[in-house]
Amino acid sequence: MLGLGTLARKVFGTPNDRMVKSVRPLVAKINALEPEFQALSDEGLKEKTRAFQARAQGGESLDTLLPEAFANCREAARRALGLRAFDVQLKAGIFLHQGNIAEMKTGEGKTLMATFPAYLNALAGKGVHVVTVNDYLAKRDAEWMSKVYSALGLTTGVVYPYQPDMEKREAYRADITYATNNELGFDYLRDNMKSSIEDMAQRGHFYAIVDEVDSILIDEARTPLIISGPSQDRSDLYQAVDALMPELLETHYKLDEKGRNATFTEDGNEFVEQRLTQLGLLPEGQTLYDPESTTLVHHVNQGLRAHKLFHKDQNYIVRDGEVMLIDEFTGRMMRGRRLSDGLHQAIEAKEKVAIQPENVTLASVTFQNYFRLYDKLAGMTGTAQTEADEFMEIYKLGVVEVPTNRPVARKDDHDQVYRTAREKYDGVVKAIKEAHEKGQPMLVGTTSIEKSEFLSDLLKKEGIAHNVLNARQHEQEAQIVADAGKFGAVTIATNMAGRGTDIQLGGNVEMKVMEAIAADPHLHPDEVRTRIEAEHAAEKQRVIDAGGLYVLATERHESRRIDNQLRGRSGRQGDPGRSSFFLSLEDDLMRIFGSERLDSVLSKLGMKDGEAIVHPWVNKSLERAQAKVEGRNFDMRKQLLKFDDVMNDQRKAIFGQRMEIMQAEDLSEIVQDMRYQVVDDLVEEFMPSKSYPEQWNSAGLYAACIEKLGLDVKVIDWAKEEGVDQDVIRERLEKASDALMDEKLAAFGPETMRNIEKQLLLQTIDGKWREHLLRLEHLRSVVGFRGYAQRDPLSEYKNEGFTLFESMLDGLRQDVTQKLALVRPISAEEQQLMMAQYLAQQRAAEPEPEPAALPEATSAALPGFDEADPATWGNPSRNDPCPCGSGEKFKHCHGRLA
Repeated sequence: MLGLGTLARKVFGTPNDRMVKSVRPLVAKINALEPEFQALSDEGLKEKTRAFQARAQGGESLDTLLPEAFANCREAARRALGLRAFDVQLKAGIFLHQGNIAEMKTGEGKTLMATFPAYLNALAGKGVHVVTVNDYLAKRDAEWMSKVYSALGLTTGVVYPYQPDMEKREAYRADITYATNNELGFDYLRDNMKSSIEDMAQRGHFYAIVDEVDSILIDEARTPLIISGPSQDRSDLYQAVDALMPELLETHYKLDEKGRNATFTEDGNEFVEQRLTQLGLLPEGQTLYDPESTTLVHHVNQGLRAHKLFHKDQNYIVRDGEVMLIDEFTGRMMRGRRLSDGLHQAIEAKEKVAIQPENVTLASVTFQNYFRLYDKLAGMTGTAQTEADEFMEIYKLGVVEVPTNRPVARKDDHDQVYRTAREKYDGVVKAIKEAHEKGQPMLVGTTSIEKSEFLSDLLKKEGIAHNVLNARQHEQEAQIVADAGKFGAVTIATNMAGRGTDIQLGGNVEMKVMEAIAADPHLHPDEVRTRIEAEHAAEKQRVIDAGGLYVLATERHESRRIDNQLRGRSGRQGDPGRSSFFLSLEDDLMRIFGSERLDSVLSKLGMKDGEAIVHPWVNKSLERAQAKVEGRNFDMRKQLLKFDDVMNDQRKAIFGQRMEIMQAEDLSEIVQDMRYQVVDDLVEEFMPSKSYPEQWNSAGLYAACIEKLGLDVKVIDWAKEEGVDQDVIRERLEKASDALMDEKLAAFGPETMRNIEKQLLLQTIDGKWREHLLRLEHLRSVVGFRGYAQRDPLSEYKNEGFTLFESMLDGLRQDVTQKLALVRPISAEEQQLMMAQYLAQQRAAEPEPEPAALPEATSAALPGFDEADPATWGNPSRNDPCPCGSGEKFKHCHGRLA
């Protein structure tokens, strides 16, 4: 008998079915317009775009324009790429325009589909951002899809790391801009450290389409983006602490693998204290519990975590003497990413590589708060349904499952669970051998570099030819994935490395065409394509006959989504395929989170060596374990967000204030208000409102006026006058400070004075904000302990964070007022003398290298370099080669003048 819920779904359909049905009339409209747009000339398509732009910017809603815009875009894509979008792609495009996440299976054409909502929203003239997971995909998609956009008369830009400033600004000015989530976030932070609006790269946050939205908004959301600067070097301390770690016994520490934490036991604390005293790092008579030992305790704890929780070739690799982190979700190297709080330095000490100095935070933002800046957000991925609640709660994004163009023909096997890892790997090798013998291509998923290389060794012993795709083969990623669907191919991949490149049965035609033309540029592209397509059809048929792509996973991931991504590589566009998961009770997920009942059931069954249990009940049990972990991770991200929201409100206030300052022509009123507030505070401090004149500290106020306001006024005499109260003194001080500012205005001239005020305000805000971030970090690290006193750490953080913010604003007013009071014009002679002293100090601090050690002169200056215009020099640091091409360091060449 059917349950009521099941019966209702049969009659009314699921909410998802109703969403998909609701856009059918729109798709019918787009299809009806197709003949009209096919009849247009190439110039006619562009004219249509100009007409749409006029309508959109004249107030017509984008929803009204949708059918015509989509029809125009479909025709442009057909002409530019030879691809005609399916109805399901149009449906997904509509969902994206509405601000949803479209869940589409691998190979359903997400890249092309995104052009429809991107084109429609670009008509508003405010810029559209298409967000990808890596720089390769940003460049590839921008280059590929720019053919469609240029056929429609729109511009395309691509943003990438270390891009020259002018080029980056141009990319953001384009109608549609492709970029990675990291680069967008960092540019947002960098923009809010700039001192003029002209230098800012981004022009607002109107609409973003996030590719692989689950990876960017969920997986990477646990790590905030941080721009930091170096602090003092403590490498000796890291090395000394690192030398202790191998001496630790198992009784000295406790590991919490679920919480990714390691702590010392009482025995461990005693042992460490004793050894640190012997090494002279802990002064005699001082214990680890004393407040003076805080820094040392922090270093020792980070050393323990580096040794016991972070494993080489799993969490990081060492390349060219550098510790490179590995993304646990994609298996890719995270170049330039460093762990904070000295943890990265502890790993560098462990691996005996050069220890980079610790950093202090200059600016930071989480992906959650960055992407919530957009007026409208949308996303696409193959797997989002399992995190639908989180998308709705954090980002207000609905998830719509878009049906496939053709039915899925992939066969998904039940999981096979072995008792030990050795038995599991024997089973894996046997399965690979059987499939390989009949020519069935295989994609084998592993969870770490170490395991992918272990499996690779096993296959080598069996003489099975294969490719390995992990962070070490990062550069060949697209090529390896493109070949993974060839007859008899075996590819071992770490996690989901290879996203964005389709595994096509028989190999990737586009890649083959590009290779053939690169090998012999004299060949005619059309002839090469015709020949390769004919060869490919035969090859594809052989692979289909062998059963299509077989995805074999050697472990389940913490998240069901990552498993579904791997599974989804097979069975694209209605192709046949198969997927299997081979597990053992020694796998991390099973060991840490799996139920003990499973082990006892397997024992009762009396399984023979090398035998696996295969049963739907096992799948359910594992899914429950995964759902539990996903829930825990969601809670962690929610908690991170709640704390970051406190900082985010303050960040928005500061960044908004900076923007107002940069836009303002005249800041004299703001500066005057600040000065008057400082006068108020000083009078209140030394002459409190409810006190008698004999209780006033007029000498203290006199000294404070000289120090804070630059005023030598007769406050002591004023205080003795008959009938003088605080208000009179306040007014006199305000008048005196105004007179001083008028003198400076006359000396500097109005334009220079306005510029000085603007630059001083911006510099002071930035300095104060950096100090404030450090205070918030320290507050965050100690506030957790308040929970032991039955106080809510979050509300404590909110209250104290607000108090710190208020005191930062007070300090800001005082600093700006004081600096403006002390600023004065200097003569040309003083200026030359100061410059000469500065250059002499630089040379003394950094001796010139021997002539032989100087780099060779570069063959050419930076493209667009103009001697007279520093804006064309890029953004070199002091030790970079000078952009003029002289071969000298920037600081010894054009940097001397900067």
